[in-house]
Amino acid sequence: MQRRNLILAGASLLSLPVLGRPALAKKTRENPMPEDLRKALERDPTSPVLGNPQGDITLTEFFDYNCPFCRKMVDPMHRLITSDKNLRVVFREWPVFGEDSEFAARASLASLQQGKYWQMHTALFRTKGRVTEVATMRAAREVGLDIARLERDMAAEQIERHISMSHMLAEHMGLVGTPTFVAGDEGAFGQYSLADLRGLVERARETLG
Repeated sequence: MQRRNLILAGASLLSLPVLGRPALAKKTRENPMPEDLRKALERDPTSPVLGNPQGDITLTEFFDYNCPFCRKMVDPMHRLITSDKNLRVVFREWPVFGEDSEFAARASLASLQQGKYWQMHTALFRTKGRVTEVATMRAAREVGLDIARLERDMAAEQIERHISMSHMLAEHMGLVGTPTFVAGDEGAFGQYSLADLRGLVERARETLG
């Protein structure tokens, strides 16, 4: 899997080029992320938030349940969240692998209403083979979701808004695929180790601190 480091350069939300990896420094930010973009990435009320809601830095992950490399990131992300008590993590459901992926994203987001997002998120990534509609509903039953309520909640406006915003943000930033991680002014595409993720977070702390 090719990995790629990105800089989210200073531009409006409607025009966000992706350049090479920046040389980040605490007091030198040649290409700071615009505040409207940072707010959209980190403070969208439709987005699931894990870790410390009041954390000093936010890591955003764009992912798809049918992305094999996203699946491999579940354990490193869980270990990162449990080991860094000041980290705030935002999950951006970005279904790019077809209708099955969008169905899974809607179901996962709807599970927020029943307080079981992480359980559903993890169960979907543990699915053997493609995450289809059938597999998604099987996962929902396994984690104890009320299926009738889940199906109603999947049609909620905030879910449509979240998915639409994910596509818009990805297009404007020129993201090339899943998984993509964003912290501070830096983005990273591809499969990363726990150490890589910690490095991304720590650079963001140094830059924004």
